[in-house]
Amino acid sequence: MLTNQITEAAEFIRSKHYVKPQAGIILGTGLGGLVKEINITTTISYKDIPHFPVSTVESHEGKLILGKLGGKEVIAMQGRFHYYEGYTMQQITFPVRVMKALGIENIFISNASGGLNPAQKVSDLMILNDHINLLPEHPLRGKNEDKLGPRFPDMSKAYDAEFIERAKAIAKKNNIVVHEGVYASVQGPTLETKAEYKYIRIIGADAVGMSTVPECIVARHMDMRVFAISVITDLGVEGHIQETSIEDVINAATKAEPNLSLLIKELIASL
Repeated sequence: MLTNQITEAAEFIRSKHYVKPQAGIILGTGLGGLVKEINITTTISYKDIPHFPVSTVESHEGKLILGKLGGKEVIAMQGRFHYYEGYTMQQITFPVRVMKALGIENIFISNASGGLNPAQKVSDLMILNDHINLLPEHPLRGKNEDKLGPRFPDMSKAYDAEFIERAKAIAKKNNIVVHEGVYASVQGPTLETKAEYKYIRIIGADAVGMSTVPECIVARHMDMRVFAISVITDLGVEGHIQETSIEDVINAATKAEPNLSLLIKELIASL
């Protein structure tokens, strides 16, 4: 059963690091540099944790980092899992389940995404205030584990309003440009066509990427508070669309890392 696997993974992590964490962090493509801000106590390879998947994407290290950030105990995923890698939604979201089992109530998610709003520039940050799920599978499909959460969880408050306001205040104080908007999640791994960018913008999204939504759904299923932020690594705005490589994405994310790290560090310090 899923609950047994969650317990086994959580117990293994506790055997390596017995301090209860206060926040969980998921680091997206090219955003592993936040780890440098963590006062690391323990590092665990995903391959050593029972039932954990192993990331197959370049720039995703595949390590669980435990220590202090902003004076708070945290667990950071240095590398996440994506549907396009061939994993099931249950595998992709398994680490979030384990974080909850370890006592975490607050989760902070970052991602690299394509900007759809004309106000955005490459390496800008966008705080998520809602999402559109365009993925072909759902992490809660199948028999519901009542111990984990309700059969029909409400998603009208997917992203925590208090965290959003705190983050905007931190950005303003530090002169960091941030946008706020809706994130659409697609399967990937191809970047969008011009027509797809246009379609996704028309249906209400400000950015598009290949992650985050499954983790958010599962976190809300377990009544965790979610904050998510995108680094705009390329533009899907008509007239500004250019051929983009993974190197371009990583370079744009790396440029944004100092601002992202500062914002998340101060946000976690405010817990």
